[in-house]
Amino acid sequence: MDNTILEATSCDHTSSAERKSHHSEKTKRSLMHRLNRIEGQVRGVKGLIERDTYCDDVLIQIASIQSALNGLGKQLLEHHLKSCVVGRIEEGDHEVLDELLITVNKLLK
Repeated sequence: MDNTILEATSCDHTSSAERKSHHSEKTKRSLMHRLNRIEGQVRGVKGLIERDTYCDDVLIQIASIQSALNGLGKQLLEHHLKSCVVGRIEEGDHEVLDELLITVNKLLK
């Protein structure tokens, strides 16, 4: 996993209509930095396609983007486990485990 340390914060899960995470500024900066890099990679692939770059080279860049997205997902999942999930379990809400399993299954598709 990434060596970036994410500060555990709280999650508001009391309203099922609008659940929210409360990320620290450090965590937000880290996530946004990764997203900005990924956004740049996607624009780069668009440019490769516009310039009729050889398909194999484009596919390698797409694999790089997928890897970066997976890294972002792992980072966010780690934060979620250490803050939201732990907090809800400590409050006696064990339904969070079923929710977590559904989310992990979607991530692993």
